[in-house]
Amino acid sequence: MIRVLIADDHPVVRQGLRTFLGIQDDIEVVGEAGDGLAAVSLAESLKPDIVLMDLKMPGADGLAALTELRARGVDARVLVLTSVTERGHVLPAVQAGAAGYLYKDVDPRALVQAIRAVHDGHVLFAPDAAEAMLRTGPAGAGDDRGPAALTEREREVLVQIARGRSNREIARTLVVSEKTVKTHVSNLLMKLGVQDRTQAALYAVRHGLAGE
Repeated sequence: MIRVLIADDHPVVRQGLRTFLGIQDDIEVVGEAGDGLAAVSLAESLKPDIVLMDLKMPGADGLAALTELRARGVDARVLVLTSVTERGHVLPAVQAGAAGYLYKDVDPRALVQAIRAVHDGHVLFAPDAAEAMLRTGPAGAGDDRGPAALTEREREVLVQIARGRSNREIARTLVVSEKTVKTHVSNLLMKLGVQDRTQAALYAVRHGLAGE
């Protein structure tokens, strides 16, 4: 089961999401939060797999909650679900740790697919949000050095990261040990100047490496 925490300040939105997600065979809504602080607290105690995070909430907003979740080392992957359409919000959310960015007008079936994809390790963005990321790129993404700074093996690992593969899956695909993959991941993150796998995946997409 995919354990989901819903963070949104509108009760009707939370109820609608809970009702729809509750009929899915592989998804369980484990909690609801009406603001960012509650979302962080519940994510720590309930340990969900996915947090559906609104950006505009009273008190601590979604961005502040994302930042705090990362600071506390919470493992849940965050899928932003927002009505905020300004493209300038996408990059800060990704930098704060979001693994996906969708708008509230998303088709319900597409939302379920997105939850499953993000749970499986993929990075998923609404088309407008993805375009915003491709135009701006993650801050500090090492564009001055570019993919050429990577060894051939590191480049192969980056492509696999962009496809949502775990270290274990990458090790199996490249026929190397999982420890070796971890070393390659650490090295490529450092060389590209990105903070985590999500930003590395976005970097790969931006440089046309994801389809290799």
